Amino acid sequence: MPVTAAPSRPPVRPNIIVILADDLGYGDVGAYGGRDVQTPNIDRLAASGVRMTDFYANQATCAPSRAALMLGKYQQRFGFFGNPGARNLESYGLPGSERTLPERLKARGYATAMVGKWHLGYTPPSSPNARGFDSFFGFLEGAFAYTAHASSGSKAALRDGKPATMPAHTTEAFTKEAVDFIDQHKSSPFFIYASYNAVHAPLQTTQAYLDRVKGIKDPDRRTYLAMLLALDDGVGEIVKALERNGLRQNTLIVFTSDNGGPTWQTTSTNGPLNGVKVTTLEGGIRVPTIFSWPGVVPQGRTSATVGIGMDITATALRAANAPTDGLDGVNLLPYLRGKKSGDAHRQLFWESTMFGAVREGRWKLVRAEGDYFLFDLHSDLGERRDLAAVHPRRVARMKTALAVWAATMAPPGNWMMTPRPESKGKYAQLVRGYVDGAAVNPRPLLYGGGPE
Repeated sequence: MPVTAAPSRPPVRPNIIVILADDLGYGDVGAYGGRDVQTPNIDRLAASGVRMTDFYANQATCAPSRAALMLGKYQQRFGFFGNPGARNLESYGLPGSERTLPERLKARGYATAMVGKWHLGYTPPSSPNARGFDSFFGFLEGAFAYTAHASSGSKAALRDGKPATMPAHTTEAFTKEAVDFIDQHKSSPFFIYASYNAVHAPLQTTQAYLDRVKGIKDPDRRTYLAMLLALDDGVGEIVKALERNGLRQNTLIVFTSDNGGPTWQTTSTNGPLNGVKVTTLEGGIRVPTIFSWPGVVPQGRTSATVGIGMDITATALRAANAPTDGLDGVNLLPYLRGKKSGDAHRQLFWESTMFGAVREGRWKLVRAEGDYFLFDLHSDLGERRDLAAVHPRRVARMKTALAVWAATMAPPGNWMMTPRPESKGKYAQLVRGYVDGAAVNPRPLLYGGGPE
């Protein structure tokens, strides 16, 4: 599809839909090079807008990256360094002192809805309805069953804080809820956060979706691709609902993932990227991301602008003509429309218990415990050539930048993957394994047999 020019002035208060996939790998989408996947609707969405090649999640695990998306800031500012553990479920949640994206949009007259996975608090004051969403249908946990008859996974579905009937197929149910909201609010601006649990574990689906991928022999891969089909169908149904109501031209759609794929767990693929979910190698944090807004964002364009999840917040607010003061995120609309070039950020930072990183132009510094690895992403996208010994001054400068940034953040308040004494040194060994091409299943090291 040829690139089309954008008009000089976007419409006022467009509808905004953020579609967030869960644990989707960079290579799990056809538009990003996926070969055995079927994602025609996501691919069409990419063709209708701008496909970002260098876009990142704010963290390599679910909850922290979602916190950054809701707040438009580095989640570490509030001690949000990891997923919630069993010991802090009561205290876990977004800070009450901060306004969320739906709260900011409500102040601009938007109707707001969320479907799917929350993972940002378990008590009523931390629930989606208390943090800006007029309606919520989904679940609070980090993982959920996909079918009513599944043998594993939580089935504690909620509707506006009250128990709801577990749907026959959650992906389809979340899609229907989003479509119904579009049909019911077509006369006023709305914001929908379609936070699918697909394609996060457990590997579960329906026979109808399995029948569409009969040619896949590996049972796990077949189930995973069936789950991906359901997600792709959901994207297609949401777009159709907009078109049916004459709203497509006045709707900004953002499609992204909360982190990279956990290949060892679900068969997801991160394509040409190295590493997996949890690590700060590219496979853990670089995610497929699409911005589509016909008539405003050019169609058929690919952008290498370096962006990150919290930029979605700033971009959505500026699209709604809402202020973005105090945010760490950057409004990407000028970059998407070709009015600005280069990277939206001079530096980006990641920090968790065992892993950290800095991206600065073509250079990326990765921390694994106390070891540091340096990569030139322009010549080594797969992060196979550690250049730390070749550029010690650059390593020292980027290490200092990470330390200075970290010193401005809050103390870690929420941890799940606290290093175990017997695992000391093995996290660096894990990253070295990926760099050397001898990676092993990281699950026992990262989770110790506990919940993911």
